[in-house]
Amino acid sequence: MTDIPARPPRAIWVGFILFFALLALAFCLWFFQAMRQAGQPQLGVLGPVVDFSLTNQDNRDVSLADLTNQVWVADIIFTRWAGPCPRMTAQMKSLQEALPKNSGAKLVTLTTDPEFDTPEVLKRYGQRFGADFNRWTFLTGTKEGIAGLAAGSLKLGSTPVAPTDQKNAADLFIHTTIFVLVDKHARLRGIFETGGEDVNWENSVRPKLFADIRRLEREP
Repeated sequence: MTDIPARPPRAIWVGFILFFALLALAFCLWFFQAMRQAGQPQLGVLGPVVDFSLTNQDNRDVSLADLTNQVWVADIIFTRWAGPCPRMTAQMKSLQEALPKNSGAKLVTLTTDPEFDTPEVLKRYGQRFGADFNRWTFLTGTKEGIAGLAAGSLKLGSTPVAPTDQKNAADLFIHTTIFVLVDKHARLRGIFETGGEDVNWENSVRPKLFADIRRLEREP
């Protein structure tokens, strides 16, 4: 009498089917994500960020190593100015609020007025705007140290206003009104204008900057 091979238990067949279904689903998700990213313009590398040594609002030393492996956004302001600086800081605050709690992205604000903007002044300024100091760092230091990072790496320019051209006591500097985006490998990847008649921060600039932050966070 010939033995008839036993059929594999039904549970094994069901397991095989589920396994291949999940494998197909994972492939489809990967494929559509790759297609979506392929349709987006690439974020080019604009240059490296060099190492620096500055001081934060808590009077602690901060260097590039403290920001490596994290995506970060930076700007430059000075706290005595009532022109674009408060607007820029409010925009940075709105970006802070938009980022989800699970995002590791950091925000960095440099001062162009280190003689006045001590760590204590920067901390009060940050508190006035509701800064979360776990995410948002305010940096001061020597003029040379700030210039090396701001102008040398981040394209954040600042020029003193001659005393004869000052319109008031706080009219001390002309500086860029941009936000810059840095990736996890300390490379400058984006520049975003925050002011001007043609700039729509809420509906155009912030959504684009937010999307680019999340894109860079997904990069290896």
